[in-house]
Amino acid sequence: MSTGKGKKRIKNTPVLHDETKKKRGVMLTNTAWHSVQELAVKSNISASEYLEELIRKHCIKAG
Repeated sequence: MSTGKGKKRIKNTPVLHDETKKKRGVMLTNTAWHSVQELAVKSNISASEYLEELIRKHCIKAG
């Protein structure tokens, strides 16, 4: 997945996806959160983008 580096960021304009992101709240255990952070670092993306990719991949497989 592209990280969008080199693309100019404009407020409320999507860079990586077809729609803008909105702030959400998710409750995770410390163990799960640290795992997400570690996996995101290995993928060279943010924890938010890591979860986005994980969910989108899961939905495509399930659908």
